[in-house]
Amino acid sequence: MASPQTLLLCLLVLAVMEGWGRQAPIPGCHLHPFNVTVRSDRQGTCQGSHVAQACVGHCESSAFPSRYSVLVASGYRHNVTSVSQCCTISGLRKVKVQLQCGGDRREELEIFTARTCQCDMCRLSRY
Repeated sequence: MASPQTLLLCLLVLAVMEGWGRQAPIPGCHLHPFNVTVRSDRQGTCQGSHVAQACVGHCESSAFPSRYSVLVASGYRHNVTSVSQCCTISGLRKVKVQLQCGGDRREELEIFTARTCQCDMCRLSRY
């Protein structure tokens, strides 16, 4: 029977080899492609697909005890101050999507896709 050290070494090698096949997430805020299907109406009379760009990633955030002046101004209810940024679209561009409408009929529709991304102030609704 193998020693505990040998078994541990084998498990460690397997874990390292397994991790080599996966890509680590890219840090920061960056463009990420995704497939989008566009329909001209609810019935899907005309439809087409396109690869659009989204902004994906993570940005810095922090939380710290509030300053005394903030405590006093908030009636001692705001005792932690948070500062954070979110990965957002900083630039858009229009792209044309070709829609197939049955038979030989085609239509063209413009949609927006992300052009650039950045870490910026977090907002509930931006667009």
